[in-house]
Amino acid sequence: MRPVKASAIHLFRVGQQRLRVIAMATRQTARASHNLTSSAQFSSPASGGARTKIKQQFSSQGSEEQADMSAAVAIISSVAGAATVVVAIALIRRCCVVKRKMKKKLKKKEMQRRSMEAQAATSTAVDDVVIEVGPVEKFLNEILSERPMRFRSEQLAACTRNFSTELGSGGFGVVYRGELPNGLAVAVKVLKASVMKKRVEEQFMAEVGTIGRTYHVNLVRLYGFCFDSDTKALVYEFLENGSLDQYLYSGNGDEEGGSKEKKLEWSTLHAIAVGTAKGIRYLHEECQQKIVHYDIKPGNILLNADFTPKVADFGLARLAERENTHMTLTGGRGTPGYAAPELWMAMPTTEKCDVYSFGMVLFEILGRRRNYDAGKAEESREWFPRWVWERYEREELECVLDDAGIGEEDREKAEMMCKVALWCVQFQPAARPTMSSVLRMLKGDMAIVPPVNPFHYVMDSGGSTSSTMWSGTNVSSGGYLTTVGRDSEISVSPAAKSERDDFSKH
Repeated sequence: MRPVKASAIHLFRVGQQRLRVIAMATRQTARASHNLTSSAQFSSPASGGARTKIKQQFSSQGSEEQADMSAAVAIISSVAGAATVVVAIALIRRCCVVKRKMKKKLKKKEMQRRSMEAQAATSTAVDDVVIEVGPVEKFLNEILSERPMRFRSEQLAACTRNFSTELGSGGFGVVYRGELPNGLAVAVKVLKASVMKKRVEEQFMAEVGTIGRTYHVNLVRLYGFCFDSDTKALVYEFLENGSLDQYLYSGNGDEEGGSKEKKLEWSTLHAIAVGTAKGIRYLHEECQQKIVHYDIKPGNILLNADFTPKVADFGLARLAERENTHMTLTGGRGTPGYAAPELWMAMPTTEKCDVYSFGMVLFEILGRRRNYDAGKAEESREWFPRWVWERYEREELECVLDDAGIGEEDREKAEMMCKVALWCVQFQPAARPTMSSVLRMLKGDMAIVPPVNPFHYVMDSGGSTSSTMWSGTNVSSGGYLTTVGRDSEISVSPAAKSERDDFSKH
């Protein structure tokens, strides 16, 4: 607005100057005419002197009147010019105000239009109302810049064909495959009513907002949610190659594991381990609000078409009722065989419980088998992590690598992974490395201190390590921790007092 006023004032001043020049020119013309008439009086003959004098008087009077008239015209012109400039300024200012108001209205309408298009991109035909479908790229861009979208239960039922295709189930609920009207494949996790009991909408949406703002290439992306009276669900991106556990347990008689056709090269498995570590590190150290996963396991590591790993189900422990977040058989705080000891003992929990679980995942990647396998002929090999430690302590890691079928070109990385896994499953959380250190060690960017025995804390009556405590499975009954509870006494070996905790400082 200031430049417009300045321009108007400049025009006004230029107009005044021009009017002054015109007035001065008019006066000069009048004076010149007066002088010419006066000179004529002296050059005329005596007989005509009287007539000439009369003409001179009339001419002088006329010149004065003409000069006065010119001055009046100049003044009137100046006033008119000034008035014109003032009116022009007022009009320009009015136009600017109107233009600004129109711009605000147009911007508001544009925002409303975009909001309607975003809703249309995730909507279906409900109550005979057909909503236009938007492009997938625009939908994904809006998801990245805005909070997760809210779906209705009818929309989720339509995109999953009444929840007909089940992808899997866990402690929090059942996952179904679906497809949005724009053709985008999604995974819909319908949460169990017991998990969401008493959870109010504001709390749920606050937690979902935190999850939705957490974005990393190695984390499964949250598209939206549903919080209807009959349905509580989360809508995630769909990963084509499923979960990691389908590729780890091939050829070992595990009917729930993968097949030989799904067997991956060990170099690919190592890349999956590194990518998973990046995702967990982001949750612990880089996102705006620290998130502890509590349930790191192969089933929660999903793979896209290029086998890039993405950690799933992060933040779900925050959605559950606080009194229900204690570890149980149905989930909530850890899975038997992967959960850290502090989750079932009277110990404080930190992000180091995720480090422990990740270490257990590394053991399964290393051996391409479940950590506990009662079908092994040798009892000492039933629980894989303990057997790996025994081989490492005897400097016989070659046996582990041979048994896993790891070639010479990958043995150096495999040995590093073995040592990292042993550090991750240390009993004391302070002795476990941070995920940043884990990642650097896996990539070979950090020297690995020789690990100490992770299993010397819990000893049986004969002085040997109890595999029942650490495997999370009772050998005789197949139940979880049926012989060791939260109040059970635990004997601590003298070696525990001198355990090194170098990584806790990194």
